[in-house]
Parts: sequence; C-alpha cells; structure tokens
Amino acid sequence: MRTASVRRLLTLIVMATLVPCLAGNDNAAAQTVAKEAISQAAGSAAASKPREIRITDAPIPMRILVQSPAETDTELQIICLFRSDPSNTLHGSLVEANEKLKGLLDRIRKPTLFRGDLGETLLIDPPSGSLAARRLLIIGLGDSETFVPERMELVGAIAYREASRLGVARPFFAPTVIDGGVTTSAAGQVAEQVIRGFLRAARTEKVVQEGGASRGPIIQELTFLAGPQHAADAQKGIENAIADAGK
Repeated sequence: MRTASVRRLLTLIVMATLVPCLAGNDNAAAQTVAKEAISQAAGSAAASKPREIRITDAPIPMRILVQSPAETDTELQIICLFRSDPSNTLHGSLVEANEKLKGLLDRIRKPTLFRGDLGETLLIDPPSGSLAARRLLIIGLGDSETFVPERMELVGAIAYREASRLGVARPFFAPTVIDGGVTTSAAGQVAEQVIRGFLRAARTEKVVQEGGASRGPIIQELTFLAGPQHAADAQKGIENAIADAGK
C-alpha cells in the first residue's frame, strides 16, 4: 500500500471515530458523517489493494499479484537484472527500486562487481526505510541482446532453490525482463519458463527428500508479479507450464 494511501485511510478512520464522540451518539448528522467516512475508508483500502489472480491446479499454491516489486511487503522479493553494461538501462519498477535503495543497484551493476551473468545471484538486506521486502534476491539474466524466454527456466529453478535454502516459505518473484529493457519476449512465454524451472526444482527436491537427504520442501506458495497489461498473459503461461508438468 502506498504511503499516501495509508495516510488517507488513517485520516478517514480517525474522522469516523471522533465525529460521533464530539457531537454525541444521538446526533443523526454526526452518525451520517461517520458512516460516510467508514465507507470511504473501506473503499480506499480496497482500491489500494493489488489485484490478485489465483492459479488453479498448481502442485504448489501460486498466485499472480499485479504489483511492483519495489512495493511488496514480503520476506523475500526476487528480481532479475541483465548483464551489467551501460547499454542495459533500468526502467519502470527497477528504477523505482533503485531510487528506494538510494542508487544501490546502479553502484553494484559493474563488470568488476555484480556482472549480471546468467545464474549469478546477490542477496541484499534492504536498509530500513527503503524497500518493504526484508530481503532482496537478484538473479542475473546474462546478455540482453541474445535473450530468449527459455533462459528463464534456469532462473525459475534458481529462485526455488535459493528461497528454499533461505528458509522462505512464500517468496515473491518478478521477472523484470521488460523493466530490464527487453520488450521482444511475450510475458506469457517468460512466465511459462520460470514456472517450468520452478517446478523442476521442486520435483528434484522431492526426490532428494525421499532419499533421506533433505529436510523436506520449504516452499508453500509462490507469488508471481506482473504488470496490469501482462497479468492475463502471464496467467496463461503459468497454466501451460503446470499442464505440461502434469503429463
């Protein structure tokens, strides 16, 4: 929920509480104002809540949330970055995240630091007052010019394994391919490959557990982030991956 929305909601709630007290509970006008304030508060809360799409028949509970990864309140937010090159500029939610982190993404995106090679990872504990997420995991996507959606299969597997290793039961994942500057790949294709890799890692974990060499599955739910224009396409891609996994 954005800060301005929170302030507005709190103001309306205070109005609803104080007006009857100041005017007396038997004052019809005061009661009407209070009811209107409560109604507005409820409407404000509903409007600020991100849209959610539940995925049916998933072997691991999944949902799509129409929200920026820079705004999520979660134990672990996962994003992706292309190879650290001046030509790979940040856009959209990545700019927002970078601003909240006071330029940290810009500072680490150097060939001598975080190169952004495919599969490279970096775990960040966002400072207080920056991102709401307690931890931010960055996964490298490699070269942007040669990017193909199939590359995201490995990324999905890494996301599952890193979240499991960190003991996070409900990770949030944002592919951030478009916000990384690549707009030629359909959101559905990207989402499908991510979930293919995610489920492959889950199947591997099950085999390891059955062999007595694992503490068992940690992941209880995956939240996949998508923009409002790409949520439906992402849903189709995720459902395709689930259907193929069940064959």
